[in-house]
Amino acid sequence: MTLFDIHTHTTYCDGKNTPREMVEAAIKKGLSCIGFSGHCYTYFDERYCMSIPNILSYMTEINQLKEEFRGKIEIRLGVEQDYYSNFSRMGFDYIIGSVHYLKAGDEYIPIDESEEILLAATKKYFNGDIYALCEEYFRCVSNVVGKTDADIIGHFDLISKFNEGGKLFDENHPRYVAAYKSAIDRLIEECRPFEVNTGAISRGYKKVPYPSLEQIKYIASLGGTVVLTGDTHAAENLCYEFEKWYAECEKIGVHIKTHW
Repeated sequence: MTLFDIHTHTTYCDGKNTPREMVEAAIKKGLSCIGFSGHCYTYFDERYCMSIPNILSYMTEINQLKEEFRGKIEIRLGVEQDYYSNFSRMGFDYIIGSVHYLKAGDEYIPIDESEEILLAATKKYFNGDIYALCEEYFRCVSNVVGKTDADIIGHFDLISKFNEGGKLFDENHPRYVAAYKSAIDRLIEECRPFEVNTGAISRGYKKVPYPSLEQIKYIASLGGTVVLTGDTHAAENLCYEFEKWYAECEKIGVHIKTHW
């Protein structure tokens, strides 16, 4: 398989390494391509994302690295655009569209920050019904391409980040299955690849990628496409467990993008 990783984060947002360090690590690992996808600006939560001035500096630096390393590795300038970010896509090679928040009233609830936040939001806004929260999450995900003009559908079932072992909900529950299938049905029509994202594995939250294997099987049954990504926040995790999950995707029979 050809190694490339197009979901990466650097010190411009919540990553550990500079873009140059990521490029140098990618070359050492034998990657044919590295794509940068810093978190785009979200005005309501600036803790993890690039500021607007940082976005401009980020774009400048990545474009400079493209020229410097031309002939050694392909470099792509991307961005991870949140559902509630309204920054222009102009100047980016690609967009990963992701849902990191649910909006309830005037509050933006981060769904990948902690188990406690999810449970508190379920109690406050969904009458204690965790499946109602999941349904709202997948309702947003179903429209992520429409909202972000994404080229790639980011970590489809991020809502499961803290659910290892069914800790918060049953991923085989009929309501949960119906919610994710409805989202996949709509997204398939957009003809965008779903990322098979190993980021939660490398950071110790999960043992399987986003989407789950059952969800990948459903994507495959509808003729969908996937692309492996590391959601890499540290250079040592570039292409984390790609060989393993590439083989699993091959077993399932889903179409896998082999270049970007």
